[in-house]
Amino acid sequence: MKSSYSLNSAPNRTFPERAAIVTTVIRQRRSIYADAYEKKEISPQQLEEILTNATWAPTHKMTEPWRFVVLSAEQQSDYGRYMTEYYKDHYPNLSPQDRRLKFEYLQNYPLHAAAIIAIIFQPSSRILLPEWEEIAAISSAVQNMALTCTAMGLGSYWASGGSAIDYVRRFIHKDREQSFGLFFIGHPSPSKAPTKKRRTPISEKVTGFTPHPSTINPQ
Repeated sequence: MKSSYSLNSAPNRTFPERAAIVTTVIRQRRSIYADAYEKKEISPQQLEEILTNATWAPTHKMTEPWRFVVLSAEQQSDYGRYMTEYYKDHYPNLSPQDRRLKFEYLQNYPLHAAAIIAIIFQPSSRILLPEWEEIAAISSAVQNMALTCTAMGLGSYWASGGSAIDYVRRFIHKDREQSFGLFFIGHPSPSKAPTKKRRTPISEKVTGFTPHPSTINPQ
């Protein structure tokens, strides 16, 4: 889906109004996990917009150090089986009954997602840049996906645990590529509201600037 967005595409909105929309999306973004999703699909157009916005992340020298793989329905099921096997020795203190329930939970966990995207770090082979710059670029790409999901009313989170990192390695085919885990997308269940988390006031993280007394610490 080709986006028609431009700064002049909403002539009735002032720049402060546009800034307020962006601020709202940024501050409402939360990591919402798959067990809080309702099993509903997203449209191909939504998924295309999410992925396209990822590619508009800032990238030094236009290296675009990312590659994405959208998992099929069968691959989502396969990831559930993979997690069950991956964590089979992680719960030695659970009773047999609780272990069975835990592994059923793991096997079904990915099936709640409307989409799961493998994130592959693909540093440039034509331009040698500091690795941190390339990692910053792909991290910005994932943040763009998360903000787009929030704007669409979707939940999302970046899974970077051991099973996610290991599973994505099967999609790596080139030298220097690295697995950066999985990005989950789904429809948040109204009955499972995300937790509210406070941020440290900028007065404790920023020097050289004094915030206005009326500044409210974002929730």
